[in-house]
Amino acid sequence: MKKASIILSHLGNQPQFKFLKQQACYAKYIKLLGEKYQKAIAFIYIKNETLFVAVTHPSFKMELNYNKDLLKDILTQLKKYDNECKTMKADKVIVFHSKYHPVAKAKSNSDTVPYYNELATGNFEIQSEDEDIKKKFEQIKDQIKCNL
Repeated sequence: MKKASIILSHLGNQPQFKFLKQQACYAKYIKLLGEKYQKAIAFIYIKNETLFVAVTHPSFKMELNYNKDLLKDILTQLKKYDNECKTMKADKVIVFHSKYHPVAKAKSNSDTVPYYNELATGNFEIQSEDEDIKKKFEQIKDQIKCNL
């Protein structure tokens, strides 16, 4: 009985699945970049010896444009040291913002219910002589004790 890894490696070597190897090389390339760039890059691909880098947010585009040489150098190092990625070659780098990459939405405060601890102790003297006011203060004391 063959193992799953053997079957997958055999399928990966078939000509119709050559794009799977390219995707694995693209994933390796992104892992070689720093953590900051890994979060910034949505996906990459190479077409006509041009490396296309899609960023997740437009603000990352300027920073990656300044570091095009770094991106090319890492690609050549990957090609040099990894035999599976020998076909990856790029002379130019184009950085663009991907409008198809979903942007994570921040949680709104209306979804959460704030819970607070009661800071009052309910130990106070009622100095009023009016009976209605005394009853109200007694109710407030009871509510404070319930919240503790």
